Amino acid sequence: MMMEFKDSGSHPRQSQRMRKWLARTLAATIILGAFLIGGCSKKPPPNVLLIAIDDLNDWTGSLAGHPQAYTPRIDRFAATGTLFTNAHCQSPVCMPSRASMMTSRYPSSTGLYFLFPAIKDSPKLEGVVTMPERFAAEGYEVMAAGKLFHNVENQEIFGKVGEYGGNFGTFGPYPEKQMVYDKPPKLWDWGVYPKSNDDSETPDYQIAQWAKNKLEQDYDKPFFLAAGFYRPHVPMYATQQWFDKFPLDEIQLPVVKEGDLDDLSPYAIDLINLKHISPTQQWMVEQGEWEHAVQSYLASIAFVDSCVGIVLDALEDSPHKDNTIVVVYSDHGFHMGEKEHWAKRTLWEDSTRVFLAVAGPGLGSNQRTNKPVGLIDIFPSLLDLCGFNSDSGHEGVSISSLIDNPNTKWDRPIRTTFGKGNNTLRDENWRYIKYVDGSEELYDHREDPHEWNNLASNPEFKDIKSRLAEWLPQDEEPILGEGSTGHNAYQASAERLKERMAAN
Repeated sequence: MMMEFKDSGSHPRQSQRMRKWLARTLAATIILGAFLIGGCSKKPPPNVLLIAIDDLNDWTGSLAGHPQAYTPRIDRFAATGTLFTNAHCQSPVCMPSRASMMTSRYPSSTGLYFLFPAIKDSPKLEGVVTMPERFAAEGYEVMAAGKLFHNVENQEIFGKVGEYGGNFGTFGPYPEKQMVYDKPPKLWDWGVYPKSNDDSETPDYQIAQWAKNKLEQDYDKPFFLAAGFYRPHVPMYATQQWFDKFPLDEIQLPVVKEGDLDDLSPYAIDLINLKHISPTQQWMVEQGEWEHAVQSYLASIAFVDSCVGIVLDALEDSPHKDNTIVVVYSDHGFHMGEKEHWAKRTLWEDSTRVFLAVAGPGLGSNQRTNKPVGLIDIFPSLLDLCGFNSDSGHEGVSISSLIDNPNTKWDRPIRTTFGKGNNTLRDENWRYIKYVDGSEELYDHREDPHEWNNLASNPEFKDIKSRLAEWLPQDEEPILGEGSTGHNAYQASAERLKERMAAN
């Protein structure tokens, strides 16, 4: 708008001052108007979509953990954002890993090392706000289905601050009797099931459809939506169509080394062998089931990849696609015979490494970083990316700087714990393990990605051990609970250690 002023015959200096005053007033008016307009059109905080996968190790195409892994949807997602190729859990057990992620506290700070007790039973977590509770407090619509926390905590926590859609049958459906492994618990089994070849009978498919339905709806405030899938956790069941992708006679077994455990301490060997419920490597080989179990794991991964794809496609087709941060992750890894072990509950790469990728508007695409990060970092990172104040109690850190620049300087190694006193630290090149008995392991991942050559006793690497050992916890909370596989393995290993010490 053009404004005209007539000459009133005043003094030239007065006219000049008047013109300057009018100019300043006009400028201030324009700035104030722009501010008010901008304030009225301020972009709302981004939505958050969490997708959790249970017991997925690095067997994805993007992480190249197995040459036959079939994960096109997960890999496509990784290419849309930042893939953290050196991401690790904070406990190689479902419950404490998820508790650590949802509170951003290490197990050594909470006493939650094994399958139970629950978050509410840790005195150190009294009054601590979990991730969904924090986003609810920030005004988000909170919704979840499937496995995000462990067991009843999903209903207790999500149901308290929002909607929990249910577990849809958890790890089922089950056949009348176990198909392969006839020892308890019934979770340890594998093969083609359901026989109907109908994925709609499975909890994961139903969870994907639930999330799809939520993404098709409109909301008057930002949402925090979480979908937790149960596969490829045992029982490694999938319908025939997924097994057909991996003919049994073409299965490639994991690369293993005879005598792999010869350079480990007796305590380390006891910790992975005593009181475990999973089949032994010897049983798998003698029964001729190794190839079949690997086939079943690959099929289960391919199936859950399709479920992840349903959710991601629903987001892409929704009005929320341009304002939603997406995090896809696994809670811990899984051994398939490597280091003569099955399942998790170890401090080695196969058990600690997880899939983790983050994508969203303005967060960059087709990025990879090998900087060591953990699931413990997801909570503070989401607060940072959404523009909220940090939580001083968090022990994780924001990884947003790595999303901005994957080559950012990053000195912190990431820690994983399996029972009080048993810790591993992973940086870009090295894995260092120190057990409660003082025994150590050190692996150079540049030369030894399978962790076959323990360098801990080599004086040449003393400084590397010392540098990493500085990140070990100074104080560790007592172990809470009792009776789980982890508790039993830890206790049995401690008792065997006492016997050896008494004998010496």
